Amino acid sequence: MLDLTLPSALAADITWRASRQTYLTIRWLVDRDRIPHAFCAYAYFRWVDDYLDQPTCSSANRLNFLHRQQEVITACEQGHLPPRLTPYENLLAVLIQSDPDPESGLRTYIHHMMSVMRFDAERRGQMVTEEELERYTHWLAVAVTEALHYFIGHHCPPPRHELRYRAATAAHIVHMLRDTYEDTALGYFNFPREIAEAAHILPQDIHSPPYRDWVRNRVERAREDFQSGRAYLAQVPNLRCRLAGYAYIGRFAGLLETIERENYALRPTYSECKHPFRGLSMLTSALWQTFLPSRTRATGLTTSKAG
Repeated sequence: MLDLTLPSALAADITWRASRQTYLTIRWLVDRDRIPHAFCAYAYFRWVDDYLDQPTCSSANRLNFLHRQQEVITACEQGHLPPRLTPYENLLAVLIQSDPDPESGLRTYIHHMMSVMRFDAERRGQMVTEEELERYTHWLAVAVTEALHYFIGHHCPPPRHELRYRAATAAHIVHMLRDTYEDTALGYFNFPREIAEAAHILPQDIHSPPYRDWVRNRVERAREDFQSGRAYLAQVPNLRCRLAGYAYIGRFAGLLETIERENYALRPTYSECKHPFRGLSMLTSALWQTFLPSRTRATGLTTSKAG
């Protein structure tokens, strides 16, 4: 058994500075006994992501860094404490120690998030295929969804439904569209290589007609997945989990209307997403959907499956 001290203050501070919405979600919706570990989970991967995104970080440094993180994971899963843990790596060690079950949703979250980080580290500066981007999105969707169910309402098992990962899939699609300019500047190209080659454009040609056609297709895909995701969440028995899921959808779904209204021409920033009114509207919508009558929620699932 590892002998570790829970770094609650560090984890909460990282989360607060990185995402107020995530902080408040953890503070108010996560199961009481899992709040400290939820902060550790978010804070650790926030640190990993920020390290990999450093403009001056070379490919070799990124891969060496991830190799070290994988060593920490492997050692902790085997019950060993690696030497010279940094305070941030200690977040990961504490997290793994908290649940020894190798099949838990927590382990699924950790391993899928590491796959996401590894993919980003390896693809930086080069274009990747549509299939690779789909796999990347799936890893992220699985990680987010499993974390949601692990930390919120874990005593009320959710349905094992085919629509389980749709909401997070849609959210990641919108996330990549929203961050297109920032990602492109860092060398993360979310535009598929084969489409760029067929259209004879570069990933920087964001306002070109082929790029905008692709954006339109992504918006349509995200709308469908959000609809399916809402239908899935309607069947989740835990109220707090449903609320968190609908709030997560609301964080991204509203941006689809903006992109559509602007004829699929992406912008460098979407500052309106951070407006207080947007947050209040999102919360109101999430509360309304959470407390819909159960019959209405069940009908939504039937409609989604049929459509």
